[in-house]
Amino acid sequence: MRCVIARYPFELTKAGVLASMKGVKPELVTGDSVTIGRRRYPVKQVGRVLTRQDPRDFTSGEVTRAMARLGFTCHEAHQAVPVRVLTPLQSASALLGSSVPEAV
Repeated sequence: MRCVIARYPFELTKAGVLASMKGVKPELVTGDSVTIGRRRYPVKQVGRVLTRQDPRDFTSGEVTRAMARLGFTCHEAHQAVPVRVLTPLQSASALLGSSVPEAV
């Protein structure tokens, strides 16, 4: 299948991707990822191996789109949910049952 990554055309096949990634140790996944075989690889690592280009030259979306079209399972990065952390004063006020002062 013809895919364009970083403005360059590539002929990719599922078997070719499996062969290219065979023996490659997955890096730590911190963003988007793709499952190839039984391993989960960062999308940028897969793009770097397949295209032999610097990961700054292409987007994770380009590689994700190509891998999804080939039938690989792609995973989005987990979005951090903001958590409200109480100050010690707010915690003490909440324990005593009085209103919790808002943080400034």
